[in-house]
Amino acid sequence: MREVVMDTETTGLDPKEGHKIVEIGAVELFNHIPTGRTFHKYINPQRLMPKEAFDIHGLSDEFLKKHPIFREVAESFLDFIGSSRLIIHNASFDIRFLNSELDGVGFTQIPNDRVLDTLMIARQKFPGSPASLDALSRRFKVDVSKREKHGALIDSEILAAVYLELIGGRQPGFELLSSNNSNKDSKIKRRKLNRKEPLLIRLSIAEKEAHKNFIRTLGDKALWKKFSN
Repeated sequence: MREVVMDTETTGLDPKEGHKIVEIGAVELFNHIPTGRTFHKYINPQRLMPKEAFDIHGLSDEFLKKHPIFREVAESFLDFIGSSRLIIHNASFDIRFLNSELDGVGFTQIPNDRVLDTLMIARQKFPGSPASLDALSRRFKVDVSKREKHGALIDSEILAAVYLELIGGRQPGFELLSSNNSNKDSKIKRRKLNRKEPLLIRLSIAEKEAHKNFIRTLGDKALWKKFSN
């Protein structure tokens, strides 16, 4: 299953007031594992950057004017996300901007049923607790040391780690490694779990005797006979 975790940075809060996207970042997941494939573009909004927005992401007019406008990156962005589910924090904000930009250059808008909002998941899972990306990063001890200001790609990478924690986290104790998936004779290796002390036997004496009596009915070649002594 392919998913795309993504984020945007903008010039303001509402596209209806003329605000634009200035950065898109996205991270590919396959079966909830980052593949290393990313999408990242800075975008010239063709308007001035308000100080309030600059203070958040640090993207200046001088920097952004060297980059392509949204029309020039729209197709490559849509090619990257394909038909995959989008994982976004506070998704209504980003989708509102993306659909405004896509509509403005003649592309089909992204339907809401393609989007999973991690803000909603966090609020359901931790009712009454702070649910911002920063708060969730602290809760799950996600490393944000590389982030100086908000950025679409770095925030997508952080969100990918937070998302995996929100849906249950990784299970490092369970691992299956196939030597060759295409080979019918391939062997599956399981990570051996070494215990300091053996598990306690919870069978009663009567249950053990009943099990032995059952094994006797299976015949001399029964595999259980190797383990019943």
